[in-house]
Amino acid sequence: MSKVPSLTLNNGVEMPQLGFGVWQVPDDEATRSVSTALETGYRSIDTAAIYGNEEGTGKAIGTSGIAREDLFVTTKLWNGKNETWTRDSVLRAFDTSLSKLGLDHIDLYLIHWPRAVRDDFLTIWRAFEEIAGTGRARAIGVSNFQPAHLRRLLAETSVVPAVNQVELHPLFQQAEVRAFGAGHGIVTEAWSPLGSGKGLLDVPTVLAIARKHGRTAAQIVLRWHLQLGNVAIPKSVTPSRIKENFELSGFELDAEDLAALAALDSGTRLGFDPDTYDG
Repeated sequence: MSKVPSLTLNNGVEMPQLGFGVWQVPDDEATRSVSTALETGYRSIDTAAIYGNEEGTGKAIGTSGIAREDLFVTTKLWNGKNETWTRDSVLRAFDTSLSKLGLDHIDLYLIHWPRAVRDDFLTIWRAFEEIAGTGRARAIGVSNFQPAHLRRLLAETSVVPAVNQVELHPLFQQAEVRAFGAGHGIVTEAWSPLGSGKGLLDVPTVLAIARKHGRTAAQIVLRWHLQLGNVAIPKSVTPSRIKENFELSGFELDAEDLAALAALDSGTRLGFDPDTYDG
């Protein structure tokens, strides 16, 4: 934990700035990957109901020997279109995730998508507020919310999201989302922080900065996230890369590096558009 800086969320909860994500990791592989991450030193683990690996993730947590208070566990409600989301269905979904993880509380519970076309995220959020009130979720937040979604949430509910987890990397820097979050005490968390293996780590600018610091391209990009104040959750199933992504201390990007990385922003979204996605 000493290697990873933390951020204080708007309700006073401390969250590590670097976590380990398990998107697209099969359940039977999640136990091994999460165990490797925990052995490496990660203390924040990010999963979701739709990933289908909450049980495998929970097994790794349960057998790690690490005190629960030293871990930060995030999962997400998959507010899919096959469910009519009511207070009771949200509470059931939360209980299911909690049971699969084998935990008595979650550190951060997120709405996975706004799905604004169905107009039910306010109902879901009010149930989240109830969950937070019981202490079974230490913090609640959202994922893939745009400023317009957040404005409506803030106007019509009582708890400000602690975190907004969005696609974020040097090719898609989400300046408006980050600025809105900063102005309202909402931490921005990056999914796909390394660009999902779609060319970011081969960009000449990134490679040049990596050579300058004697680091890998992935380490440069993750260090960029930390210095911008983002939370980042890189994912890998390769033990050497899990460890490499954790080794971010001992160097710092300078103003020239940060300017060069800022210039890479091309507005290139790799995932779905939150304004229209309802898959």
